[in-house]
Amino acid sequence: MSHTAHIPSHRKPRRSATKQALRAGVAGGVLSTLAVAAAAGTATAAEPVTETIEMPTLTTDLSTQIAQSAEATQQTADSYELRAEQDAAAVKAAKQAKEDQAQAEKKAEAKAKAEAAAKKKAEEERASRSAERTTLSAAGSGSSASTAEAPAPASGSVGSVISFLKAQLGDAYVMGASGPNAWDCSSLVQAAFKQAGVDLPRVSQDQSVSGTPVSLSNVQVGDILYWGGAGSAYHVGVYIGNGQYLDAANPGKGVVIQDLSGYPADGAVRVL
Repeated sequence: MSHTAHIPSHRKPRRSATKQALRAGVAGGVLSTLAVAAAAGTATAAEPVTETIEMPTLTTDLSTQIAQSAEATQQTADSYELRAEQDAAAVKAAKQAKEDQAQAEKKAEAKAKAEAAAKKKAEEERASRSAERTTLSAAGSGSSASTAEAPAPASGSVGSVISFLKAQLGDAYVMGASGPNAWDCSSLVQAAFKQAGVDLPRVSQDQSVSGTPVSLSNVQVGDILYWGGAGSAYHVGVYIGNGQYLDAANPGKGVVIQDLSGYPADGAVRVL
């Protein structure tokens, strides 16, 4: 036995492999952590700093206000558009009214001229008929009621009526007959006025209301005389002046000239 065997050795005891591995792992882990941290720090330092802005959250009230504002804006736009349309319509209406007024004035002027011309023509015709009746009345004066010769007819519408009537003197009276050689009272009057372009009704009742009523004191040549009531007359003849009338009297007389004094009429109408 060595003489030093009982003396403890001053050499450090060997570490076991397990402990050495554990220490190596811890050291490696620490180094790895440091490396990662360093890398993260470098990356963080390299990235730019970005400021995050938090957007406000739209509340129900704010949404309502926005909607109302948009609606108000649309209403204002619609109001402007409507006003523009109304203004345009007003301008168009004013222009049309001006054109209508000018056209109305033009028509009124033309109507006034036409009325003046018609009035002048009527006055001329009235004067002509008056002169014509005077001539006819003078020509027939002094003749007898049943044997008077027909005077020369005056020109114009009344003259054509009287001329036709006198040309039928002596024709027969036949109820319902309409010429050319036989007549009743109303057919003779109807045919006579047709010569002047006047279409009279066929029967006495209607002829008695076909013209302008005139008093018997103001009858003129060419007026229609009737016996009975207006609208219910039973006989008609035509005044030829000088207190006489011509008619298709009855079957016994035929077409004759008679005096009003012997058989006064009940009324008269003026057609021409």
